[in-house]
Amino acid sequence: QVQLVESGGGLVQAGGSLRLSCAASGRTFSTYTMGWFRQAPGKEREFVASISWNGYSTYYADSAKDRFTISRDNAKNTVYLQMNSLKPEDTAVYYCASRAAWDNYYFAPNKYDYWGQGTQVTVSS
Repeated sequence: QVQLVESGGGLVQAGGSLRLSCAASGRTFSTYTMGWFRQAPGKEREFVASISWNGYSTYYADSAKDRFTISRDNAKNTVYLQMNSLKPEDTAVYYCASRAAWDNYYFAPNKYDYWGQGTQVTVSS
């Protein structure tokens, strides 16, 4: 069992930055693929970024490329999402998730095993 707790969300003006954190319980964190997803009101949950167990490989949604950076610290059982140049359309609840596999399904929410409770990010114009 893995428990994930997100933090770092809040209200920010367009063009600003936020860093989300996701703290994981369990000794197997360093073996898990980690992902960030988001869900805006009335929309489906969508992929934002993912990172392999060792941090060497990362993938981003087109909407996140060049603005967001995913990273992890396995010694702290924590994954991060640095978000820069935020836009109003980035407003959503952001979730971190974990899965054991690293394969071509890194973008698929239904392939992740554990989820956090989410943290709200609101970007004002």
